[in-house]
Amino acid sequence: MSVPYLKSGQIAVSVSNLEKRFGDFIAVNKISFEVNQGEIFGFLGPNGAGKSTTIRMLCGILTPTSGAGTVGGFNIINEQEEIKQNIGYMSQKFSLYDDLTVEENVEFYSGIYKVPRPGRKAREEEIIKMAGIEDFRHSLTKTLSGGWKQRLALGCAIIHKPKIIFLDEPTSGVDPITRANFWAIIKEMASKGVTVFVTTHYMDEAENCNRMTLIYKGTMIAMGTPEEMKTNVMKDEVLEVTVPSSEDWVDRIGMVKGVKESALFSTKIHVVVEDSITVIPELKALFTKDGLADYEIRKIMPSLEDVFVSSIETYDKEHPVK
Repeated sequence: MSVPYLKSGQIAVSVSNLEKRFGDFIAVNKISFEVNQGEIFGFLGPNGAGKSTTIRMLCGILTPTSGAGTVGGFNIINEQEEIKQNIGYMSQKFSLYDDLTVEENVEFYSGIYKVPRPGRKAREEEIIKMAGIEDFRHSLTKTLSGGWKQRLALGCAIIHKPKIIFLDEPTSGVDPITRANFWAIIKEMASKGVTVFVTTHYMDEAENCNRMTLIYKGTMIAMGTPEEMKTNVMKDEVLEVTVPSSEDWVDRIGMVKGVKESALFSTKIHVVVEDSITVIPELKALFTKDGLADYEIRKIMPSLEDVFVSSIETYDKEHPVK
């Protein structure tokens, strides 16, 4: 069975009031969203937020406790096997076989995913080239670095040309260059109409998504494009403070009246405040009292990490633990 044909702009993934409970613990709490065909959709959140549980329900691995949803037109409740046959799924621990060569792993997965024999060899070569692992085709997989293994795992997950792929923390533990190369491949696939559903806790990576949602304690607490997340979701203001020995100032700035959060970003300090007009004079007074003249304070557009931290803090304040 093939994935139903999705016209441009059609919904690839749809979820309504999806819930997953493990005993009394609510891992995913009645979430709803839609993902368009050809969209890179980010699913963000800290560890334990419910990201992997959600993705496993969408991939037909876990059965929801309640709610409804479709993936590529298939029902996540009673058409789980059809979903598995027609999606690509790469988990954090994608099962590559270490004692097989790169080429043998690709051949194995082309058989598992029942790639049509006419053209199978050509597809295998296409995958090896796409992943940039031509020079390692005869190497045992266990000899590859983490980055090359990730590329191979992605290739094996999409060898059957799925229209929808799910990537669960795909770049966890790899170096920045490998992460950048990995995202270049993801963007290329999306440009050809493939829907990419990706979980990540790297906020810089999330900038590559067309839209994203932030999940925390099993609940969706924000959704939008990267720009919308920074301008609409973030209610607080962000100041960027440049001072010598910035690491020595983070905690002191955090104690200033009106400051909600202060954190080091490279050599600068991001300061989250409700009202910059009242806080800036307080910061200047702090520096003057210490005899510091070499500083700069300016209001900036919040980063996604600022949005992430602020949204979680706001949620915790509005939903105190009983």
